[in-house]
Amino acid sequence: MYEAPSISLYTALTHAMRFPPVVQRLAAFFTERCSAGASIDAYLVGGVIRDTIMGRAVYDIDIVVNRDAYAVGSEIANALGGNCVRLHYDWQIARVAVSDGSAATGIVDVATYQGELEQELRRRDFTINALGLPINAAVCDEWQDCLLDPCGGLCDLRDGVVRMVSAVALDEDLLRLLRGARLAAQFGFTLESETSNAIKERANRINEVAQERVRDELMRLLGTLNAYEGVRLLDEVGLLCAVLPELDDSRGVTQPKEHYWDVLNHQIETVRWVDAMFDDENDGYESDDENDIDPSLLSKVPRFTGMYEHFAGEVSDGFDRLAFLKLTALLHDVAKPATRTVEDSGRIRFLGHHSEGAEMVRSMLTRLRFGKRGVEHVAGMVQHHLRPRMLAARGELPTKRALYRYYRDVGDVALDTLYLNTADYMAMRGPMIEQDDWDAHCRLIRHILHAGSVDGGITLRDSAKTLPKLVSGYDIMDKFTLEPGPRIGVLLEGVREAQASGEVSSKEQALELVRASLERGGNGA
Repeated sequence: MYEAPSISLYTALTHAMRFPPVVQRLAAFFTERCSAGASIDAYLVGGVIRDTIMGRAVYDIDIVVNRDAYAVGSEIANALGGNCVRLHYDWQIARVAVSDGSAATGIVDVATYQGELEQELRRRDFTINALGLPINAAVCDEWQDCLLDPCGGLCDLRDGVVRMVSAVALDEDLLRLLRGARLAAQFGFTLESETSNAIKERANRINEVAQERVRDELMRLLGTLNAYEGVRLLDEVGLLCAVLPELDDSRGVTQPKEHYWDVLNHQIETVRWVDAMFDDENDGYESDDENDIDPSLLSKVPRFTGMYEHFAGEVSDGFDRLAFLKLTALLHDVAKPATRTVEDSGRIRFLGHHSEGAEMVRSMLTRLRFGKRGVEHVAGMVQHHLRPRMLAARGELPTKRALYRYYRDVGDVALDTLYLNTADYMAMRGPMIEQDDWDAHCRLIRHILHAGSVDGGITLRDSAKTLPKLVSGYDIMDKFTLEPGPRIGVLLEGVREAQASGEVSSKEQALELVRASLERGGNGA
């Protein structure tokens, strides 16, 4: 029989912690219902308690009731303002988007439980989620005295451990295999050994789960601050290549001497560098390990105004640019095994791996039911992940024409690709990175980021879409007696490139540029 922690442990874990206002509104609702003679046993369970104890923001609230969940959920929606829907057509689970009249303030999932609450808690996934609290107690200062903890979740919270409630619980919902790794990464916890072994034994069954659910759990893991640790953990327990089997071909594939890691480890290390670049603290990277990240390198990573807001923007399926950047980091060299060649000299090459990789990730992400925008977002970065370092000869900076072409061709993922390229470079060199080369790389990326402005402040990042039109196709056809066709488009693009680089700024100059190109026998400027 589990022995509950002492009151001092409760106090240490929950001192001065308060539930969010939505919980207080819910507690008031159930108190009013009881006062009206309609007694309902309602308990907070799982993450809302865990996150409140940990001092984390609470976004989702789980409640169990001894009544029909949809009926109770509908009453909550009517009383608090919001909408109630059945989840997955299951009459025993309902979701309520609780509103304050202007915007949603909380997502409340209501489920029906039968029997004793302790039995309900013992059916949950991990001990840190197997916590229960009468909802009316949530408004009390000493709410921790009423906490139900039959599985030792508080001790595991204190010790930083993710432990399964039972192996049966994993079998009841195989998505919990991924969730265990995600929770460990999210909180910086350790996956308990028996739990780790149980996950390994079941890893090859993960694709019995609906692919949309696998996608969401993988992206939640990548959206954590410790995505690298989570990916390493997925690989250790056999889930990484169960979800993304194409990555297994990368394991042990050697690379040219410029690379410190084999292909699979290089891709995982690229995730690590993305984590590090977006960690303002950078505290987690200092140690005596020669492979650990030097914070002085991170301090030189180029930034731009609005960078964090940019990467917080949603791309697809409810996930932001930063999570998609980490996904792309994990997949960017997936085609290297298929394109690897060794020349007679011993030189290893991966010709075309960027293009082949873009096609591979389209197939992989479509299989995982990513939305079309998300698929193309990742494929675009994979296609162009080498491009920034190819814009100019080593040690030089790209021309305005080269910058214009980069932003024109890479489009919406142009800024994201610069950070993928930087993480790729860091992960390529690993502990072999040299300060002069790193400084040169940062100078290049900074130059691309902060390209000079033209035409009253329109930056080269925007010029592909916003440059004023100097001439039209009709102007060119009329002036030079040309027939319609692809040639006209090429000539117009030549004008836009010259305009972006500041070589022409008027209709007359543009037409003269076209004339010179035609006289040279070319199709463009």
